[in-house]
Amino acid sequence: MILILRPDIERMDETYQALMERLADYEDIEPRAHQVQGKEQRLLEIYLIGRTSALDSEDMLSLPGVERVVRISDHFPIMGRHADDSRSLDFTYNGVHFSQTNLHVFAGLCAVDHREHVEQTMRALQENGQTCTRMGAYKPRTSPYSFQGHGAECLPYVFELADAYGIRVIAMEVTHEYQIDEIADALDRHNHKTGVMLQIGTRNAQNFELLKAAGRQRRFPVLLKRGFGISLDESLFASEYLASEGNTHVIFCLRGVKTQLGEPHRNLVDFAHIPVVKRLTRMPVCIDPSHSVGLRAFGPDGIQDLCHATAQGIIAGANMVLVDFHPHPERALVDGAQALRLEELPYFLADVQLARQCYEQRLILQAKFFASSL
Repeated sequence: MILILRPDIERMDETYQALMERLADYEDIEPRAHQVQGKEQRLLEIYLIGRTSALDSEDMLSLPGVERVVRISDHFPIMGRHADDSRSLDFTYNGVHFSQTNLHVFAGLCAVDHREHVEQTMRALQENGQTCTRMGAYKPRTSPYSFQGHGAECLPYVFELADAYGIRVIAMEVTHEYQIDEIADALDRHNHKTGVMLQIGTRNAQNFELLKAAGRQRRFPVLLKRGFGISLDESLFASEYLASEGNTHVIFCLRGVKTQLGEPHRNLVDFAHIPVVKRLTRMPVCIDPSHSVGLRAFGPDGIQDLCHATAQGIIAGANMVLVDFHPHPERALVDGAQALRLEELPYFLADVQLARQCYEQRLILQAKFFASSL
């Protein structure tokens, strides 16, 4: 059960204190307070954890400061979509708005290798009107002998170049809590204008301490990738770890699941789950066609498998595309086999726009059909 407080209520108010004292009288109920930043105002919400089925909604509504009561209808208390609760989890970060209704492309380097490649990529993004990118500084690898990323060493020039080329948001994977501090320190050292979206990779989808650490900080939004060997429910619960610590600025990323049924692709493309995630939760949904397909292959129609997979996801309603590009894929230190070339960027963006237009036309068609059937 969720208690939504009046907009004027703050944690230090007497009304809030009185409410928490009343809630302490309920046995087997743990109240957790969360502050939610909406488009126009901040709200305090109290999540009641425990045996809430016996609680009467009218009794809860009569408690000090409570404006609305939402009875949770599934097992994702904070990020879930509940009956009689149409609130979104939209958020704006560094001037870029993220929601379940819009679309952003994060094209860039899976792993930062050389400064010149970072600059070439960001220049191409600027020339094509893009303000978001992906840049991997920390890379978890299957083999301990593979390139693990340059880490904090590359952050100063990545952020410097991002400022120079108008990049607003960089998706950057973290594998340990200390790396969040390294990113924050590097941004603050020269008051950089760019921002970072922390990426929790598929291998860390059940690294609960990392999830809690990313949830405790409120500065950076989080891009959470589905675990490649666990169920969708288990992966969605990872978002609850983030939210339960206070950070609800989360985007959920589908990146394919590990099964030999997906061969010859790297993973079995799971983009049909986009509407499922949007139905179960209020999170924007990202797709990662690069790590789903994992190779540079063309169909008989001349279109790359990766582009077909991207279109599949966008037509199903994806809100973000995370995709690998590299100036020289053959020289990339990580995942060069799946990276698109920078000269293909204009084509890729145009193809993305076509797919998005198709999705928008589908929405119009559905609305017309629904209206005519009433």
